[in-house]
Amino acid sequence: MGFLSRFGWRSRVAVATAVAVSLSVMWSSLALANVSLTQISSDPFTAATCTASNTTYHHTEVEPDTFSNGSTIVAAFQVGRVFDGGSCDIGFATSTNNGGTWTNGLLPGITTFKGGTFDRVSDASVAFDASHNVWLISSLALTGASGAAVLDSRSTDGGLTWSNPGTIHANIGVDKNWTVCDNTSTSRFFGHCYTEWDNNAAGNLLQMSTSTDGGLTWSAPATNNAGVIGGQPLVRPDGTVIVPIDNANETAVGAFNSTDGGATWSAITTISVLKNHTEAGGLRSPALPSAEIDGTGTVYVVWADSSFRKGGKANDIVISHSLNSTGTSWSAVSRIPIDATNSGVDHFTPGLAVDKSTSGSSAHLGLTYYFYPVSACGKSCVLDVGFISSTNGGSTWSTATQLAGPFNVGWIANTSQGRMVADYISTSYDANGLAHGVFMTATAPTSGTNCGDAPDNCNESANTPSTGLAIAGGSISSAGDIVLSGGSGNGGASLWNVVNNNGSKHRD
Repeated sequence: MGFLSRFGWRSRVAVATAVAVSLSVMWSSLALANVSLTQISSDPFTAATCTASNTTYHHTEVEPDTFSNGSTIVAAFQVGRVFDGGSCDIGFATSTNNGGTWTNGLLPGITTFKGGTFDRVSDASVAFDASHNVWLISSLALTGASGAAVLDSRSTDGGLTWSNPGTIHANIGVDKNWTVCDNTSTSRFFGHCYTEWDNNAAGNLLQMSTSTDGGLTWSAPATNNAGVIGGQPLVRPDGTVIVPIDNANETAVGAFNSTDGGATWSAITTISVLKNHTEAGGLRSPALPSAEIDGTGTVYVVWADSSFRKGGKANDIVISHSLNSTGTSWSAVSRIPIDATNSGVDHFTPGLAVDKSTSGSSAHLGLTYYFYPVSACGKSCVLDVGFISSTNGGSTWSTATQLAGPFNVGWIANTSQGRMVADYISTSYDANGLAHGVFMTATAPTSGTNCGDAPDNCNESANTPSTGLAIAGGSISSAGDIVLSGGSGNGGASLWNVVNNNGSKHRD
């Protein structure tokens, strides 16, 4: 880490301050150019067609995931958010031409509002199984506000239509599912799909299930007895599964693995303890990781962290990457240099993409994220969406680009954990190496001041850049940035214990 000696300290501080101010102005001005967006879906429900036993916000969509295969991109998200958990249904939007046009709809057979039996649904995760040529969307079905089952919906026509769901696992307390498939034809486990979730009723106990038949059937859950939330499993070309994940109370990021096709799962290696600044404005913004993998199996994980900010008064997006084939060794955490550390900008809810046709020191990374232009915004907070890229595996970065915003926090759906755009968002690459982030934006309510002031008055929807974003890369580096407020270090094994329900998190 860099440091200043006492000799020449005053002049260096003066120079550093001037440079920081200059850089802050430069970054701010470059971040003001919006790009054209395409709205890929909208909430068709109303108070008359979906009232899910609690306050339901229409027209709202929140929390998107995406996955791409060739020229096909599939996105999935909650539609019609309910205040204390879940939504009226899971929506999907599919492009078969690299994001040029989109087909959208609702998943059938999950909630009572679309021919199913469950009250609500949450936590959409998209995967593709190349061995069986099937698309999967896993989701969390709810009874009332409690997780009741992890489901999977299947598409065999390229994501254009979807089946009624099958059950991966049914149990009260399940939360935060995520699905991935082994798509490397030379892997011993080609065609294995893996779903991770936690059981909040059991102290956020980690659970994993495996399918070998394209999501038709799933194994009984396996566990390593850790307490976790928000995992994002990834598969290396050799078939090793690596799962970056938070601990149960969201104070550490770690990873665990399976080298035997999901039969057993390792203990968790801590990547870093984390220090997360709570965003102003009553915003729901947990510090869950976003993770992706390059063409030769290096895993990259990002999350929001305030360790590089004096007093921890705002979050940066930080990054670490795996250093070995099992995800048990990781690089030092570094700050993604979106702006200067004294900028006062607050960054959160990242969605990372890595182009799998690239790897190592030439890996292409694209990152979509939300930010507050001013962290200490009190009751006047506005949301923006940004994008930044790297062409050298995250060593240096481009200047940041503003994709959307600003829009008022009060314009988005309210929940029992705060106003919500997402617990996670997502970015995927198309066949041409261009990045497509999917994220939620909002416009002013049709009546009243805030979303929910009147029935059906909201305007929150899923959007993406109208054309894919080029991965420009650049020479901006965070080398020399130092930890100023704790975090970004390793803790003990006790970080990963299951916890009592007073200490565990649930994010349905």
